[in-house]
Formats: sequence, structure tokens, C-alpha cells
Amino acid sequence: MTMEYKSLEQVAEAVRKCKKCGLCSDIKNYVPGEGSAKSGILFIGEGPGKDEDLQGRPFVGRSGQILRTLIREAGLKEEDVFIANVVKCRPPNNRDPLPEEIETCWPYLEAQIAILKPKIIATLGRHSMGRFLKDMTISNAHGRVFRAKNGQIFLPLFHPAVACYSPTKLTVMRQDFLKIPKILEKIEKGLLAE
Repeated sequence: MTMEYKSLEQVAEAVRKCKKCGLCSDIKNYVPGEGSAKSGILFIGEGPGKDEDLQGRPFVGRSGQILRTLIREAGLKEEDVFIANVVKCRPPNNRDPLPEEIETCWPYLEAQIAILKPKIIATLGRHSMGRFLKDMTISNAHGRVFRAKNGQIFLPLFHPAVACYSPTKLTVMRQDFLKIPKILEKIEKGLLAE
């Protein structure tokens, strides 16, 4: 399925035309994702919220402000990362996406990953992490580097919304984000090779 898309814009166009599940029936905008096609870092959240649905952009609400602040504090530029979600439409009332919704939307994210070929996939929260790293809890996995069999590097992170409800977690989240440049440096030097 991923081979039919040659660019991130083609994936975004396909997302905007998608009618494969019921999520699209009550949305204002699809939220395919945004950022640099040359990004070495892909941040993946769970799904769009109210603000994201209104603007058609990922992570623009309160948790998005936290995410974008943490990205800058880690010495990264927003234009040097790509931000996406597991599902591309807002689940009603901000509920968790259902397994069948995640499965239906998966080919779009899979295509984005294939096109981007990110050095690091930073998962934001348990739903995003659970799609890649099975049988783990975000409390135990956050801030640790994992390598998949195909060589892909994963860095599970708390979802930025956690800081909205538990401000003390912001310190831990900041420490995890500050690891990103060091991980990138190790990847560039081949120190994270198998």
C-alpha cells in the first residue's frame, strides 16, 4: 500500500479524500500531518483534538504548544521535524481511537514513514507507542531508545497533554526531549548501529 504514494503531499491528498471509517463523518478538517519532508525526526501522536480539527494541523492546541516548546528547548526547529498522528481525523469528544479506526488509518502513517525514512520515530503517548512497541507501558518506556528488527529507532515520550494535567511531569518530559539531539548524534556517528 505504501508504494502508491510518492510524496507526503500525495498522502495528504489521499487522507483528505478518505471515507474509509466513520471518523470523517463529523469533522471540520482532516489532519494529515505537517513538517519537513527531509526531517530526521517523526513525532507521532494519537489523533487530532478540537483545535487540530478546526485548523487542519497537528498539535496546535494546548498540548501542541507544549510539544512545540519542548522541540525548541531541545535545540530543534519545528521545520526540521514532521508531526503526525496515528489517526488523521478527530475522534468524537476526544475519545481514544478505536482499534479498527487505527487499523483503517494505518496505511497513511505507514506511507509517511516510508517516504520520510526518519532517523528517530518519537511516539507521543501510549496509543502511538503501542502501535510500534507492544506490551510496554509508557511509564517504563519513556525516554529510552528502542531499535526495531528493521533498524528503526524509536523514542517513546509522554504525550504533551500529560503536562496539562500533571505539570510536574513537564520536567521529566523536558529531560526526555533533551536526549533527542544526543541520540541523533549517536546515529550520525554509527554508535547506535546493531
